[in-house]
Order: sequence, then C-alpha cells, then structure tokens
Amino acid sequence: MMRGSWPYHEKPLLVFWETTKACLLKCEHCRAEAITEALPGELSTEEGKRLIDMVAEFGRPSPILIFTGGDPLMRRDIWVLLEYARDKGVRSAMAPSVTPLLTEEAIDRISSMVGAVSLSLDSPYPEVHDDIRGIEGTWERTVWALREFKKRKVRVQVNTVVMKKTVEGLADMVKLLRDLGITTWEVFYLVPVGRGERSQDLTPSEWEDVSHFLYEASRYGVRIRTTEGPIFRRAALTRRYYEAKDRLAEIDEHLGPLYHRLMERLRELLGDPEGPPLAHTTGTMDGRGVVFISYNGSVYPSGFLPLSAGNIRHRSLVEIYRRSLLFSSLRERLKGKCGRCEFRDICGGSRARAFSYTGDPLAEDPSCLYEPGSLPMEVLEGVGR
Repeated sequence: MMRGSWPYHEKPLLVFWETTKACLLKCEHCRAEAITEALPGELSTEEGKRLIDMVAEFGRPSPILIFTGGDPLMRRDIWVLLEYARDKGVRSAMAPSVTPLLTEEAIDRISSMVGAVSLSLDSPYPEVHDDIRGIEGTWERTVWALREFKKRKVRVQVNTVVMKKTVEGLADMVKLLRDLGITTWEVFYLVPVGRGERSQDLTPSEWEDVSHFLYEASRYGVRIRTTEGPIFRRAALTRRYYEAKDRLAEIDEHLGPLYHRLMERLRELLGDPEGPPLAHTTGTMDGRGVVFISYNGSVYPSGFLPLSAGNIRHRSLVEIYRRSLLFSSLRERLKGKCGRCEFRDICGGSRARAFSYTGDPLAEDPSCLYEPGSLPMEVLEGVGR
C-alpha cells in the first residue's frame, strides 16, 4: 500500500515508541531531555509486548513501529522486544544513539531484526555535530556506524536537525550523504521543545529558503522527507508547478539570501543536478499518520507535541488514535490561516511548533509565511506525484 492511499484516520503509518529516557549522549536540542538512567514508571517487558500487540491490532499492513528513545540500547530487554515484534509480523525500525553501546555485535543483531535504521548526523562538520551531541568523537563514530549498517544491506536513513548551528552546512551534508551512499534523508525542522532553544530557531523567511533548497537538493539522488516541516511539501509542489511552466525564476527571485547561498554551494560541490526531484509531497502530520508512545505509556500526537491523549496502560492504542478528542481536533479543526489554507490536507502546518509558540496546538504554524490563495489551484494537481 502506498503512502498516498494509507488510511490515516484509521491507523498511523508510524508509531514511535520512546522505549526509555536513558541515553549516554547530551544533545543540546534533545526532545526527550534524556538522562543517563531510566526513569521510574518505564513500561515493563510485558507492557512493551502488549504495546506491540496493540500495534498489530491496527491490522495488516501494520504501522511501522520505531524503537527510539533516549537510546533503545539502554534497555536490557530490547532484543526480546525486537524479536517479539518480528514474530508478531509488526514492521519495525530502530533509532539507536551512537554511543559505545552501538558495537559491531549490536549492529549485527539490529540488522537481523529490523527493516530499517535511522542515525542522527546533524552536520558535515565533525566539530559542529559533536558540539550539538555533547560528546567528542560522535561524528566519526556515526560515520563508521552508517558504513557498517550499509555493509549489512540494511535500509539506512540519516536524520539531521536544522537550526542556526547547522543550516549553513546543508549543501555540504548533501555531498556527504552521497559520499556515504545514503539515499534517504529525514530533515528535522527544529521545534523549541525539551532542550531545544528558541534562539536556535530560524525565521519564517529562512524556513522558506530551506524548504525550497531541499527540493532542489533532492535532485541529487537523495530522497528527502521532513519532520515538523510540512511547509516543505507546499514548497515542493510550487516548484514542480512553476518548473513545468518554465517559470521557476519567478519563484527564486522572491527567495532570500540563505536559499541562494545554499544553492551556490550545492552547485559548487556537485555541479548540475542529475535526475528528477525525490521530494515527498504527501505524508504524515502530528496525530494523522503519526503517534508517539512515551516511556511510561502516555500517547501523544508526536514526540514534539507534549499533550497526552491517554495511556496504553488504561486504554487501547487503537481507540486513542481513532477516537480521542485531541487527535480528531488536530485532523479537523485547525485555526488561523492553516485552517483556511488550500494546502491544509498535505501540509497543515507543524502542530508542535504552533503549540510551542502559542500554547494552542490548533493555531497556525508561525514558521510559515505563505498566505492562503496566493498560488494557482493547479499547483495542487501535483499531489501524490
């Protein structure tokens, strides 16, 4: 089943399970505000198995269960849980932290049990990545781990957070990904939550520049998706439409200096693009296609939107996802320009960013400078392509 036909109102495509808060890294933007020891109240092994059963109850094809954290390798029972998910027929992926726990033996075991792995690499510059992650040498170890997973033929995704510290390195990141043979890039638009600071957030104009740049970057053989950056889909559809009419210059002339700097650097590094854009213009949103289970079983629309819709210890995940007022409101009751925008069904704005800045998850996304109705409706004809 393709993403475009996934029944988002009936079941999520992605279930993120924060298996633990424990992690040996000290990332300055950490959503989880991870610590070195597990917190009291963490789901037990049996409760973890029950959660896996709940994911299976959505029916086949199952949502993809992503074991994340903290660091899932900090759980002693992680191998038992991964094996249980595999035996239940639940598709799973893993997002381990790059610490001394990620040994060759661990990489072997992960590779035999999950369909995909994602690792965070926030900058092409080791000193920037290590500064963000709080541990010297993390960049080199991450590059090593990426190569090891690639050797084992595991589908590998790189996650990169965009913020003031990393944004100028995005073009060089594209080159690094190509050099490493990584073809899937998940770009996280910083949301000031957890340890994330507002001082590292970009302006709406800069987020627009980043979104248009990423579309062009996807022409270089890297499939690009965004997290908390749904405005990327609107930018991608816009560029696709104007390119087909040979009028792309009309869009570029209105973009800011960040876009033009990044594009100049990208062409300097890699020359002219080689193929069609690999940019996702359909996808999930907080509470629609995405659900997040915290370490203690609380259910959230995403890991970046700290509003609970219930707890799996007391209510089934299927019922919470399909019937909770919070989830249904996020799908149907958006306010401000997000509520009246013609792109609301494919974008809808970042609900997490709206909540972070306004305290209202239904408010308009403050990172978006688009005014509804400014583009021809024909732009939407490119949805799903």
